[in-house]
Amino acid sequence: MTHVLIVDDEPQLLRTLVLSLSQRGFQISTAADGRTALRLAKAETPDLVLLDLGLPDIDGLEAIRRLRRDDPGLPIIVLSARSGSNDKIVALDLGASDYMTKPFDINELLARLRAVARRQAAPEPPRSAPVQLGQVSIDRYARVAVKTDQRGKQTVHLTPTEWRLLEMLLDKPGALVSSRELLIALRGDPDNTESSYLRIYLAQLRRKLEPEPGRPRYLLTEPGMGYRYQPHAAAAEGTAEDPAAEVDESE
Repeated sequence: MTHVLIVDDEPQLLRTLVLSLSQRGFQISTAADGRTALRLAKAETPDLVLLDLGLPDIDGLEAIRRLRRDDPGLPIIVLSARSGSNDKIVALDLGASDYMTKPFDINELLARLRAVARRQAAPEPPRSAPVQLGQVSIDRYARVAVKTDQRGKQTVHLTPTEWRLLEMLLDKPGALVSSRELLIALRGDPDNTESSYLRIYLAQLRRKLEPEPGRPRYLLTEPGMGYRYQPHAAAAEGTAEDPAAEVDESE
C-alpha cells in the first residue's frame, strides 16, 4: 500500500483528498503546515508527498529543499495555486517530481500518483560504464558529471529533472524517445503539460553538456516526434538549437 503524506492548509481540500485517496487504497497522513510535514516525513517515511506551496509557516519551495535534503529519493508532487512558469521550474529544479495547478481534476492527480509510483518501483538500469559526451564524462551510478578541458576537471551540476530526462535518453542510445513518452515519465500526463517544457530542459542540458550547444551532437531533436541520444558524434550533424526551439514538441 502506497503511503502518501498530504501537506495543505485548506481543510476542505484536505478532507477531499483524504477521502478520495483512501477509497482508492492509499495510506494517508496529513499535515497543515511545513514544520509538521517535515517531522512526519522523518517519522513515518512516506512513499510520496503531495505538497501545497502556500503553507502558513514555511514557503513550499523551502519545504521541498528540506524534504529532498533529508530524503533525496522522496517523490514530491506539488499542488499549488501558483501558475507562473518560474515557480514550476524552480520547484522541479529543487527536486519535485511533478507540479499541478489548483484547481485540478482528481482523476488526473490519481494518474500522476500512479506514474510516480511506477517510476519508484521500476528497477534501476545498469549504470556501470561512464558515458562520454565530448569533454563531459557522466557517471550514472554516482550521478556525477565531470567536464575536462584546458582548465582541468570541473563538476557539471544537473538538477534532478535534468538527470531524469538525460537518463531516459541514455537508456536508449540511438533510438527515438517520443515527446509523449518523456512527458508521461516526467509529469504523468502529457496532455496537461505545456509544450515548451521539454524544450526548456533540453536546451539547459545542451548548454551544460554539448561542446557546441547551438549545434548539438549528442542530444538531438527529431522535429515533431521527440529526442534522441546519439552516442557517436561523428555520425550525426546536430541541428541548430534555435530552430529546434521553434518546433512544437506536443503530439
